[in-house]
Amino acid sequence: MNISILKSNPPYFFLAPLAGYTDLPFRSVVKKFGCDMTFSEMTNVNAIAYNNEKTKRMMEKSPLETPYFVQIAANNVENAIKAVEKINEIDWIDGIDINLGCPVNKARRSGFGGVLLKEENKEKLKEIVNAIVKTSKKPVSAKMRLGFDEIVAVDRAKMLEDLGIDFLTVHGRTVKQMYKGSANYDEIKKVVKAVNIPVITNGDITDYEKAKFVLEYTGAAGVSIGRGAIGKPWIFLEMKQQGNITPQQKKEVILEHLNQMINFYGDYGVILFRKHAHAYSKGLKNASEFRSKINEVKEPQKALELLEEYF
Repeated sequence: MNISILKSNPPYFFLAPLAGYTDLPFRSVVKKFGCDMTFSEMTNVNAIAYNNEKTKRMMEKSPLETPYFVQIAANNVENAIKAVEKINEIDWIDGIDINLGCPVNKARRSGFGGVLLKEENKEKLKEIVNAIVKTSKKPVSAKMRLGFDEIVAVDRAKMLEDLGIDFLTVHGRTVKQMYKGSANYDEIKKVVKAVNIPVITNGDITDYEKAKFVLEYTGAAGVSIGRGAIGKPWIFLEMKQQGNITPQQKKEVILEHLNQMINFYGDYGVILFRKHAHAYSKGLKNASEFRSKINEVKEPQKALELLEEYF
C-alpha cells in the first residue's frame, strides 16, 4: 500500500464512516481494540471551506487515531480546493478520503457522494477528484459504490487510479440499492483484478468468519466495517484474535465506550450513549428492563454502575 503510515501488513481492518455513530468516542474505542484505520464522519467541503464550527468539531481526532483520514464529500471544484487547502494545514490529519457512495436522498439532491457515479456526472467526478488529488499534500483515497443504478465499478476504479488516489474502498451495492439485497463480492473481485492500487472491500461484514471469506474470495487488501461494528465494536478485536472474544473483553469495550463519550461530550455523553447501549443489549436476557433503566440515567457514575451490573 502506498501509505507508509499503515504500519501493519495486510489484511487491513478499517472502520467505515457512518453518520451519527462513528464519532470520536466510537472511533477511539475501535482503535484501541484492533482497528487499523479510522475515518471522520462524512464532512461537506462547503462547510469546511467556510469554517463551520460543527464541522470542525466533527473533524477532531483522538490521540489513539493514527492513521486518521477525514472523509469529504464535494459537489464543486472551487470549495473542494478550499477545503483541501485547509486540511493541508492540519498536521494531525493523515489523509483525505473522498466519498463517492453516500446513497441518502439529501446527498443525491445536492450532488454529493454516490450521484457522482452517474454517467452524465463522469466529467464532473473527474474534475473534482483531480482537483483534490492535485491540491492535497496528504495521501488521498476514495470510497465508492458499484455505481448509481448501473454497475460501473471497474471503469470508475481505473479512472480514480489514473487520477492518483492511493487506495480505494468499494461497497458492494449500487447507490439505488441503499442497503437492500446482499453485497456483490463478484464485482469487487473484478475491481481488485483491474487496478494496481490496494482495494478495501465493504458491505455485510459482520464477523471474523465473513471477513476471512470475503478477503480470500475478492483478493482485497482489507475490509472496511460500518454497520457491522454498531453494537459490536469488538468486531475489530475478533479480527485480530481471529475468533470470538470473551464476555469480559466485551464488557471492557462497552465501559471504554461510555468513558470516551463522557470525556468528549461531558455528562450529555450519557444520553447520547443510550442508542449504543440499546444496540449492545440486543438479544440479551432482560434487555428490555435494562433499556428502560439506561433511558432514565443521566449521571455518568450511575450509568457506569448500571453497565457493570448488566454486562
